[in-house]
Amino acid sequence: MIRLAINGGAGRMGQAMAEGLSAFDDISLVALVDSHEPRELFGARWARSVDELSDTSISHVVDFSNSDAIPSLSLWCAANKVSLVTGTTGLNADQRAQLAKAGTVTSVVLASNFSLGAVLSERFAAMAAPYFPRAEIIELHHDKKLDAPSGTSLTTAKAIDDARAVAGLPRFDDMTERQTIPGARGAQSAGGVHIHSVRLPGLVAHQEVIFGGPGEGLTIRHDSFDRTSFVQGVALALRGVNGSPQFIHGIESFLA
Repeated sequence: MIRLAINGGAGRMGQAMAEGLSAFDDISLVALVDSHEPRELFGARWARSVDELSDTSISHVVDFSNSDAIPSLSLWCAANKVSLVTGTTGLNADQRAQLAKAGTVTSVVLASNFSLGAVLSERFAAMAAPYFPRAEIIELHHDKKLDAPSGTSLTTAKAIDDARAVAGLPRFDDMTERQTIPGARGAQSAGGVHIHSVRLPGLVAHQEVIFGGPGEGLTIRHDSFDRTSFVQGVALALRGVNGSPQFIHGIESFLA
């Protein structure tokens, strides 16, 4: 039985995770951790920090909080040999290093997206990458998202870059010589994939990978219409780790 605490349990994502994960027979939701009292507890207890959980036998922590919480959370999970599954994005190099260090002691999964459809779309984009001379990404999220570009778009762009490198292909070239408004062509990956970030109320998480070639185009689009779309991927990650030292990027390795 997975005995679970959710860090960031009062937030929109934390509440969606609590509702979805508590419905599985092999997951026992023990605590929601947040400085703010959660709207719903779904049978769990409320803790203001993970330090309040020393009297519970937590086996796994799911984290959807903020990047500033990662260092202390990593230390706590490592000290208590608790598996950590986090979808917090916008991490800097030091915060990633903290997660990697925790992964030398316990299981750590860091994923930019837990939607199975999003992960599969990244795989499809990597498959298509060697066959088209140009590719761009449009990622669309709700207006409360704090970082841009999204972690999913960065992961997708890197998958495209890596697939082209393996195929011996050069980086994409942008023929645009002048941007009337600086930044109009968006950000660029190391391999030249342009990424455009949209932030609007009403959206959840959406991404289009657009490939162009002579006389044709290919669009790979994924939509998360509700945060429940991430529940299955988080459950997959929870079941895939058991506290053994490892640092895993993404959930693709858990897919057959």
